Amino acid sequence: ALDRDDTEMKTGREMKTGRLEAIWLKRAHRGQMDAVAEAAAIAGQGLAGSVGRSSRRQVTIIERERWESYQRALSLDIPPSSRRANLMVSGITLARTRGGILRVGGVRLAIGGETTPCERMDEVAQGLRALMRANWGGGVFAKVLDDGIVTVGDTVYFDDEQNTLDLS
Repeated sequence: ALDRDDTEMKTGREMKTGRLEAIWLKRAHRGQMDAVAEAAAIAGQGLAGSVGRSSRRQVTIIERERWESYQRALSLDIPPSSRRANLMVSGITLARTRGGILRVGGVRLAIGGETTPCERMDEVAQGLRALMRANWGGGVFAKVLDDGIVTVGDTVYFDDEQNTLDLS
């Protein structure tokens, strides 16, 4: 496999990179989200110690910049753990990335689609759900392709090997 620098030279374009800003594990269905500095990703399952996973929706991911825009729009300071996602990234765009492969540190995640915001978002702040419905604002869900550790501060970027997986 090529490393990122080799891929940049091969494609002749700079790859956009971001950063893993936060990791949360869900204790129980509708339970509290616990912030952790690192988590074990388990291929085909999700993050160790987090419940509420399915075969398609093993990890959920939000963008820090989008979350901050919702706080500004609602004039509220809402903790990002309220979104109930597992990972928060910055510096990359998640909208319309279905089929893409997102690298978080050494772990590959296959983006399965948009995470649609549920009624719980209006329990967090009235109007939040409507704001999040536009342009994949609720983030994305993904399958874990590799065993490994993800750590806050890891580099995140999309592989050029996009749309090569059957996500059904």
